[in-house]
Amino acid sequence: MDMLVKLYDLKPDAALDARMERQGITIRRVLPPELKALTDWITPRFGVGWSSEATAAVMRQPPTCFVAIQNGTLIGFACHEATAKGFFGPTGVDSAARGQGAGHALLLTTLLDMYAQGYAYGVIGGAGPMDFYRRSVGAVPIEGSIPGIYRGMLAEAEPDEISESHV
Repeated sequence: MDMLVKLYDLKPDAALDARMERQGITIRRVLPPELKALTDWITPRFGVGWSSEATAAVMRQPPTCFVAIQNGTLIGFACHEATAKGFFGPTGVDSAARGQGAGHALLLTTLLDMYAQGYAYGVIGGAGPMDFYRRSVGAVPIEGSIPGIYRGMLAEAEPDEISESHV
């Protein structure tokens, strides 16, 4: 189900920023030359679909994808404007780094960027942990939004489905 966030109600969170600093976590906008490193990290953890969406976000100007880095290592990412205008996502944090607040910091940074770019509301497409989004940014479910924009997506081709005559 999709969720809706009032971006105009969001404020930076100094306590969350301080927590990220104490843990050595930096949240920043990804740079286009980092695209391959980013997608190489996303694909095995979250799949090629999310990697494709992140590619679209990185290719925007300015990029609409943010990363969380801890001690020089990528631990998470969050995007907006990847699949549709006004949409947040995809987003993910490495399973070993969860619980440190990086997901919340990525979410807030990305949504504040959406607001700065002129959006009053943001849609969290196909929201996973709905309680997290509700608690973190006051998101509310959008009734009747399943399957939403993802309806009728092409299935990923399996290697044996590709004819050698077309290679």
